[in-house]
Amino acid sequence: MAEHEEQPEGNGLSEEWARQVLTGLAREALTEQRRARRWSLFFRFAFLGVLIALFMGYEAAQFRSAGVAGHFTALVRLQGTIRPDGAADARGIDRALRAAFAAQPRAVILAADSPGGSPVQASDMNEEIWRLRSRYPRIPIYAVVSDLCASGCYYVAVATDRIYANPASLVGSIGVLMDGFGYTGIMKKVGVTRRLLTAGSNKDFLDPFSPLTPAHRAYAEKMLTQIHQQFIAAVIRGRGARLAAHADLFSGLVWTGARARELGLIDGFGSVGYVARHIIKAPRIIDFTPKQGLAEQFAEHLGTDVGRALQARILAPLPWLS
Repeated sequence: MAEHEEQPEGNGLSEEWARQVLTGLAREALTEQRRARRWSLFFRFAFLGVLIALFMGYEAAQFRSAGVAGHFTALVRLQGTIRPDGAADARGIDRALRAAFAAQPRAVILAADSPGGSPVQASDMNEEIWRLRSRYPRIPIYAVVSDLCASGCYYVAVATDRIYANPASLVGSIGVLMDGFGYTGIMKKVGVTRRLLTAGSNKDFLDPFSPLTPAHRAYAEKMLTQIHQQFIAAVIRGRGARLAAHADLFSGLVWTGARARELGLIDGFGSVGYVARHIIKAPRIIDFTPKQGLAEQFAEHLGTDVGRALQARILAPLPWLS
């Protein structure tokens, strides 16, 4: 009987021991799995780092060899609306132009296809091109227009040595606009009253929910005239005696490439490939255009800039070279 009474105690110890062993094995397996995962991630990142280093080394070698030979054309694309933090912002384009000139190409092509945009951004790019031309006097830069080079885009293009376009391209639009909306009429219809408190008699300048006063209109037009004169001065600086005398040259009209050549707004006809082959005589083209990241592309495609556009173009109108 004593032996039969001790048996359950022995079974209990065996079960407890087995449980502890299994628990220990499970913990060891989990630890090994975590360790293996860490090493897997390490090797993946290391492999990615090696690939990036090899790619950057190849690109750098490519540019160095091209720079020594000088037998290539550097390309920078100016595409889309000119605005801060966009594909055609001054910071990115200026950086690309600096890299393009530093690579010592035979010439640089600014491939332009833009309706214009911010006068500040356009002016910044214009001045950077002049600075680079002074620093690298033996490297010419040509603007080549595809479909459109209007307003702020033309502001940038006039800083180059020469401008080429297609006879059907649209070029010019040397003018400034400031647009927006006024909601006072619809507010009155629906019975909404604007309650705006300001410290400063003109703090409500261009407020879309308040009437546009004659004084504010006059002041806005004065600002636009000043920016327009800056634009005209930039065009005259870049084009000089090549410009034809025409009453509507600075009126904001856009011209076809064929007419733009007659007016001296461009120098000739040609595509990027044509200019590289026949004008620069360096058909090999290396693109220095800044590439947008995946996040930027995703945001742009989803239209996350709608809020900024509403603020800039409706709620707080700004001067626009477009």
